[in-house]
Amino acid sequence: MFKYLRGFINGVAFGVTEMVPGVSGSTVAIILGFYYELIEAINNFTKNIKKSLRFLVPLALGMVTGLVAFGSLIHFLLTNYSLPTMAFFIGLIVGIIPLVFEKVWEPNQKKQGNWLLVLVPIVLLVFISNAKGVTVTNPAEVVAGITASYILFLFIAGILAAAALIIPGVSGSFVLLLLGVYPVATYSVSNIPVWLGDINNTALLLNTCKVLIPLGLGIITGGLSMARLIEKLLLHYNAVIYSIILGLLLGSVYALFREPLVYQSGTAAVFILIAIFTFICGGFFSYTVGKKKL
Repeated sequence: MFKYLRGFINGVAFGVTEMVPGVSGSTVAIILGFYYELIEAINNFTKNIKKSLRFLVPLALGMVTGLVAFGSLIHFLLTNYSLPTMAFFIGLIVGIIPLVFEKVWEPNQKKQGNWLLVLVPIVLLVFISNAKGVTVTNPAEVVAGITASYILFLFIAGILAAAALIIPGVSGSFVLLLLGVYPVATYSVSNIPVWLGDINNTALLLNTCKVLIPLGLGIITGGLSMARLIEKLLLHYNAVIYSIILGLLLGSVYALFREPLVYQSGTAAVFILIAIFTFICGGFFSYTVGKKKL
């Protein structure tokens, strides 16, 4: 029973994290120690359905709960206290970096990582973070006038986001932000509690489903494909993949500090002081927990 409860709680953390642009849910999965279990459960689903379901069902229920229960809270915090909120998540990433560095350059490894594999992802994320994404100013209007071509676009966006979601250091929500889908997705997620309070509102339900179903199917499709690739790389090229992950983590820290969303609630002195505190808390938590799990 405790194992299922832990899986549910892990799912809540995973779901909440994926709502924050620039923060990778897979990084949290590594910190909490269920990343490799997740990859294995996805890849071995057809071989051992019962075992995979025992892991994936509580995790999936936790993710949905995290998205629905905390979606509005995350939206509120990012709107009104974005700097302290994002500082905590940046701290989570920074805290895990020394531990990944140790995995890359473990003395007992036959093939150690190299700086080129670390540098390339950093350069890539620096480039992406400086590229201008599509801006959506009125997600409600987009959802109300959704077309078949946009539904297909949502499916493709889901595939791309899932590929990022599976790789630690890359944020699926950040990919959605660059594609201009993030505001539409978060708006639709925040509408779920609204619909639950008015289940006769079929128009709201239909519009929400038009966004979340194709996006969800895309995420499942991309996640299944990328998980298989990641497992093979971790099995045969452990130091190489950790080198890439290290570069992605370092690059994502830069990308987050460049993200305008971080500063949208202002940079008043009190916010900066609170942000320093939340950053330290995030770093301490991820390093302490990650040291036991990684």
